[in-house]
Amino acid sequence: MAPNASVASSCPSPMHATSNGVFQGDNPLDYALPLAILQILLVVALTRTLAFLLRPLRQPRVIAEIVGGILLGPSAFGRNKAYLDAVFPDKSLTVLDTLANLGLLFFLFLVGLELDLKALRRTGKKAFSIAIVGISLPFIIGIGTSFALRATISKGVQGPAFLVFIGVALSITAFPVLACILVELKLLTTDLGRMAMSAAAVNDIVAWILLALAIALSGDDSSPLVSLWVFLCSSAFVLCCAFGVPPIFKWMAQRCPEGEPVKELYVCATLAAVLAAGFVTDTIGIHALFGAFVIGVLVPKEGPFAGAMVEKVEDLVSGLFLPLYFVSSGLKTNITTISGAQSWGLLVLVIITACFGKIVGTVVVSLFCKVPLQESLALGFLMNTKGLVELIVLNIGKDRKVLNDQTFAIMVLMAVFTTFITTPLVIAVYKPAKRKNNYYKDRCIGKKETNTELRILACFYSIRNIPTMINLIEASRGTEKKERLCVYAMHLMELTERPSSILMVHKARKNGLPFWNKGSQSNSDQIVVAFEAFQQLSRVSIRPMTAISAMSDMHEDICASAERKRTAMIILPFHKHQRWDGALETTRAEFRVINKKVLEQAPCSVGILVDRGFGGTTHISASHVSSNVKVLFFGGHDDCEALAFGMRMAKHPGISLNVIHLLPGPAMMEEAKETVGVDIQEDDSNISFGPQDENALAELKQKILIDSSIKYEVRQVENSSETIAAIKEFSGCNLFLVGRNPQGVVANGLSVKSECPELGPVGNLLTSADFSTTASVLVVQRHRGHTFSSESEGSVSSKVEVMPDPGEDLEIK
Repeated sequence: MAPNASVASSCPSPMHATSNGVFQGDNPLDYALPLAILQILLVVALTRTLAFLLRPLRQPRVIAEIVGGILLGPSAFGRNKAYLDAVFPDKSLTVLDTLANLGLLFFLFLVGLELDLKALRRTGKKAFSIAIVGISLPFIIGIGTSFALRATISKGVQGPAFLVFIGVALSITAFPVLACILVELKLLTTDLGRMAMSAAAVNDIVAWILLALAIALSGDDSSPLVSLWVFLCSSAFVLCCAFGVPPIFKWMAQRCPEGEPVKELYVCATLAAVLAAGFVTDTIGIHALFGAFVIGVLVPKEGPFAGAMVEKVEDLVSGLFLPLYFVSSGLKTNITTISGAQSWGLLVLVIITACFGKIVGTVVVSLFCKVPLQESLALGFLMNTKGLVELIVLNIGKDRKVLNDQTFAIMVLMAVFTTFITTPLVIAVYKPAKRKNNYYKDRCIGKKETNTELRILACFYSIRNIPTMINLIEASRGTEKKERLCVYAMHLMELTERPSSILMVHKARKNGLPFWNKGSQSNSDQIVVAFEAFQQLSRVSIRPMTAISAMSDMHEDICASAERKRTAMIILPFHKHQRWDGALETTRAEFRVINKKVLEQAPCSVGILVDRGFGGTTHISASHVSSNVKVLFFGGHDDCEALAFGMRMAKHPGISLNVIHLLPGPAMMEEAKETVGVDIQEDDSNISFGPQDENALAELKQKILIDSSIKYEVRQVENSSETIAAIKEFSGCNLFLVGRNPQGVVANGLSVKSECPELGPVGNLLTSADFSTTASVLVVQRHRGHTFSSESEGSVSSKVEVMPDPGEDLEIK
């Protein structure tokens, strides 16, 4: 009984779930739930702080999470035994590991959702060859390295399992981490990023198969029949899932139409299936995460079902529970075990062999496939990315007692080092040539020659922006054949490190081959259908595009696309939308920042559209268009541009144009004369300020002689109050066209609270709560004369451009 008693005394006593509180004399850290909460808060705070500090180095968040886990473990903070016993006592590790593995279970489900087997079957020979050679060479070299480790610091471990674990650890490419790095470098939707992601996806599948083999070989039983049974049962599980699960998910997906929420029953059933699959694979003996990964791979990627599952799971799992897995790994990592020349020499050997096998293998096969040297090197460094998947392999190996503490620490440091150097090495070797400025003459509406095609870049964020945008395009299309209008309709989509962003890129690529797919997916995207219908009903050439990038640099995509497509104007939606009561409320503050940056850097004229339902909530056919457009003209380049746009709209038979020219009266002129201190002639009160205004008004008067739908009215005002009152008289219209920076005595005397400087004084007046109108507003800024440089060294603008010609492929820039 003595041995049993000693064993019992060495085991920590189980923890109760909740405490009675400090006032009852309980220490919350002695109970499972409050201690787990403290651990989660500590982990999130530390990892997010490290991620912020590493942001200037352009490192993915996984680096901060791995380093944070190591710091919280015995390598750093854990050297203080009082801290370790209080925050991470041995009796809490079971709860911590359970939460961490539960989070890992659902994260692997998300990883499986990212992998589209249909897309893998379409993987080109280049990507497939790069993936196979990129995993074979480092796997072989890893087996060689394992002999050196077994002869020194890993004596007595299981031979076959150890060889396979080391081989997998050195040859794996972390698919989710690679995607994050490509996002950071703005390479995700380039040719290089597409090839890297395709190769990494194939690599991922092969690595999971090898890992399952390694787990099957690492059983405690020495009989080879056990490993054989594990392998056969695992194969049977995968086959059963492959044939039985997809029809069920397909049935669910068919009952989840686009635009409607996915039923809670289907979400719960899917999450339960993930847990059940994890239970089965854990029972077989190949770890629960494999079952979750298989279910994720088998979920259909078409329709809203996969996206809904990502939205339900990813924030809680990626933000809270997954970092616990890194802490769990960090508590097992003790860097102090790496001591002496032999240990540090083995660390250097492992890093060199890992980098050599992966990089050289990838570069050689890439050059053989006629990939340029610069891209081949960048691809080699990208494929050398480790991360979470590496830690999963190492943790399973340590739990199975295949890896000892010293070997585990060496392999963890290797994973951190190889991932950390990926970004700087890619920036150093991959320097795309700077795009030459795309010089073209027609960068504004006012200079547009009538015998050339007018090109407009119309941007939108959601379906809410579509009706008004299409009705504005319809009103601007002109009537004569020589006045062709080409509209590039750019869907602006935010790209983040979340798994849903990767799914979004896959969806954009698939829809782009071609964009208007006449097959079963033609009705899956309401935006595509809307523009397709509009083009068929009008003579406007619509070319939908999708810009996928982070909010912080989305303006670069907009400006670069405008310059490359030689557009005369960019139309942006205002960052506020109209509520049911008529008031404007902010949609997202980031949209306002994007608008400001585009105004500063645009290579052409810019219009900001304040949508109050111009033309109604649906597209109006040409025969039913009946709208009144008013141009408030003060003077200056921006007002002239707004007037030029209005005169083009007036060519539409359903549009009537009213131009209201606001001029200063004698009292305002006298006040301006005294304020400015210059001599203003009496005749100046009857003319605009500047030759550009005279030319614009002269052209307008010529148009009036031949077009009865255009009216011109001069209104004299004596002060700011009269100006505002005069503008309110004309509020009964459908659309206001105003310049962003009006000039002249009247504009200078207009006192309006500037809540949104990007709209200018008149735009702010028309959108203020004090101004009652149902008219939409287009605030126009004329091109300032500068051009936009779209590229910088070491990065590529991240976008997917989708062209409308069914014969064209998806254009990836």
